[in-house]
Amino acid sequence: MNKRNILITGGAGFIGSHVVRLFVMKYPDYNVINLDKLTYAGNLANLKDIENAPNYKFIKADICDIEVMLSIFTQHNIDGVLHLAAESHVDRSIKDPFTFAKTNVLGTLSLLQAAKECWKDNYEGKLFYHISTDEVYGALQFDNTLFTEATKYDPHSPYSASKASSDHFVRAFHDTYGLPVVITNCSNNYGPYQFPEKLIPLFINNIRNKKPLPVYGKGENVRDWLYVEDHARAIDVIFHKGKVGGTYNIGGFNEWKNIDLIRVIIKTVDKLLGNAEGTSDNFITYVTDRAGHDLRYAIDSTKLKNELGWQPSLQFEQGIEKTVRWYLDNQTWMDNITSGEYEKYYDEMYNGR
Repeated sequence: MNKRNILITGGAGFIGSHVVRLFVMKYPDYNVINLDKLTYAGNLANLKDIENAPNYKFIKADICDIEVMLSIFTQHNIDGVLHLAAESHVDRSIKDPFTFAKTNVLGTLSLLQAAKECWKDNYEGKLFYHISTDEVYGALQFDNTLFTEATKYDPHSPYSASKASSDHFVRAFHDTYGLPVVITNCSNNYGPYQFPEKLIPLFINNIRNKKPLPVYGKGENVRDWLYVEDHARAIDVIFHKGKVGGTYNIGGFNEWKNIDLIRVIIKTVDKLLGNAEGTSDNFITYVTDRAGHDLRYAIDSTKLKNELGWQPSLQFEQGIEKTVRWYLDNQTWMDNITSGEYEKYYDEMYNGR
């Protein structure tokens, strides 16, 4: 295995931490640099098991700071980028679209410019891998259609609009400057270490604490769910074998109506807590639907399967039980997140506050 210097942005977040762990453990000859701003969704406790690995380094920085990005690329001789750093919560984007535009668009542009300047047209063995979302495609009807790599972009929220814009910049740098890039669009991820503003960990924690389970509208919106470790495996395969300039969709072939998913979560949590079946059903609370709430997302991963041989490894029932068990077994992690203690710790460590 050739020595490489890989920059992973957003590596203290949910998906990013799984990617960092996989690359650190699978490729001991790679230097893996985890760059994260440590906003509310970044937590180095997600990487406690590999923080002392000899091929791992953490840097606290903001991807929007172009001078710092140039310095990191130069100092660490970066030849590969896995760009996951992003604001990703739709509700937050509705309340604060400017933050999403800054991080997701200008931050991506900053990294692209740093890569272009530091690689100086010597692109042999280099790659800028941009991780995006299925939400850039808009919404599907309740039929048999799926998002493919050729689906026209039609974003409906400030979050998806910011990600669509960043995707366009990545492609523009490939077309204009020849920068070697690849883009992937993934479906909803679930699994360990997900920040509990997202549906699955939020509901697991609320059931445990006998709190309401807020369901938008009638819970009829449909999402395709992908186990996060399967996503990390797909990223690994695409980074090493994907076609430069290409796009790959990563999905779980696993569609669920929100209300049906929630009932599976309730049933699984109650079973693992030793509650009688149906104990937590009455915690379901229907709330006013989210503005611009897309009806259905569903990814077609056929291209990825046919070209590179990747497919999901877990059936959803296996994945959700594994996920619920992890959150119930790691309540200290959850308590530190929900109390905000982890943010205070990093403020003291990095900012002297």
